[in-house]
Amino acid sequence: MPVTLSYPGVYIEEVSSGVRTVTGVATSITAFIGRTLRGSVNDPVRVQSFGEFERRFGGLWRDSTLSYSLQQFFQNGGTDALIVRVHNGATAATLTLAVGFNLIAANPGKWGEKLRARIDYNTRPHLPTDPANSLFNLSVRDIATGATERFLNLSTDPNNARFVTRVLEQESNLVRIVTPPGTVPALRPTAHGNPPPGADPLLDNASSTAFTATGNEGAAITDNQISLASLEAAKQGIWALQKADLFNLLCVPPLTREPGGDVNSQTRSAAAAYCLARRAMYIVDPLMAWDEPSDLIGASGLDSVSWGLARSANAALYFPYLRQPDPLQENRLADFAPCGAVAGIMARTDGQRGVWKAPAGNDAILNGVVELTVKLTDGENGQLNPLAVNCLRAFPVTGRLVWGARTLRGADQLASEWKYLPVRRTALFLEESLFRGSQWVVFEPNDEPLWAQIRLNLGAFMQNLFRQGAFQGRSPREAYFVKCDRETTTQNDIDLGIVNIVVGFAPLKPAEFVVIKLQQIAGQIQV
Repeated sequence: MPVTLSYPGVYIEEVSSGVRTVTGVATSITAFIGRTLRGSVNDPVRVQSFGEFERRFGGLWRDSTLSYSLQQFFQNGGTDALIVRVHNGATAATLTLAVGFNLIAANPGKWGEKLRARIDYNTRPHLPTDPANSLFNLSVRDIATGATERFLNLSTDPNNARFVTRVLEQESNLVRIVTPPGTVPALRPTAHGNPPPGADPLLDNASSTAFTATGNEGAAITDNQISLASLEAAKQGIWALQKADLFNLLCVPPLTREPGGDVNSQTRSAAAAYCLARRAMYIVDPLMAWDEPSDLIGASGLDSVSWGLARSANAALYFPYLRQPDPLQENRLADFAPCGAVAGIMARTDGQRGVWKAPAGNDAILNGVVELTVKLTDGENGQLNPLAVNCLRAFPVTGRLVWGARTLRGADQLASEWKYLPVRRTALFLEESLFRGSQWVVFEPNDEPLWAQIRLNLGAFMQNLFRQGAFQGRSPREAYFVKCDRETTTQNDIDLGIVNIVVGFAPLKPAEFVVIKLQQIAGQIQV
């Protein structure tokens, strides 16, 4: 009783209803890892449109397979993406404005050579606590995008709240101060002159200074920038996604567009293992050299040492490559990995029908795809489907479609319960949603009242999914169950501080094979 009863009268006390809603998590946040023109490095950045990607990462770039995959992702219905930029030896443009006062572009790449900076002394009056000649204003513009930043009353005094190094690090998207750790800019930079009447001071050479041509894009990335084992401790490459709260799909486009630019078995294996740990799906691209179905079969295909990817329930392979116009090459046709477009279709299907609907069929149209690099027949599709290869097919009228929905564990010979992609993704959705929605249980008294609340809250969540058509069954009893009682949690469990919750569901499985039986009716026989 929280209130002490001290005087005669009426006391009001609010009692908790015990209802704690379980909210379903997102199902199609897609992480992309690769090379871009600009942007923060080894840091997952969320973008929700290709226009936002252009502003933050520079847009399409021929050497960036990630940029094309992301464009196809949004083109096919994707809405949320996480971009992890990696590079191989890229350097940033710099500008020296005074002895010991060096500016550097906020991240590597030649984009920094388009920056211009201006210094002026139109600051507030110096206070008695300000060192003499320590205040100044800094303006920076990115000529390529038009983005402009202005910082007033900066100081070279590290004890000042407007200390330049600290302000730029926390507030600027364009520049930083280059100083060794523990040092400060030695001198306030000299102010620029005033521009001619009507001139833009950040475009006039006398009124601002351009960064030097020291930026570099670096060499083509390799698997070592993405999946080298030592990157895990530093949270770089694939493991930069440790900094992200949630992602559902992972795309690692080819390293380059040139033949042989595929990611190798090191990256494929690391990506599949990481997705298993994070309850996500890895969308696997085929090798560029696979130009006919026989390339995937036997010792030279999916069972080869060079392929090296174990049959994971958290990975799905799509074949073949896509062919569509390249905006940077006069819209001439070029070949692209399918991962981005397929992830977009998954996002589109999730939004329209739910994660339990297979992202395949007549609704899974590959937007913007003119043709496929390999035109598969029914017979060839029949060779690959039992091996858990999801085929992309071209059909008259309907166009280019996703025509498969199996995980890599979906080979017929494996007889896995995670054969189908929608079943596996539904399970991952439930796991993540229930994991997050049951955090309130920790440190609660472990007895019947708690178990009843757990059954109530988790059962309400499962019932809502049943009403949306997520499970098999004519009734809730046939579709799912939630158990948390003396049967699941024994006295020994209680003594150990453990509460056991058992949730079961009857998944919807796709109608992969439709069999229509026809029978000819014989004429009526007169007896």
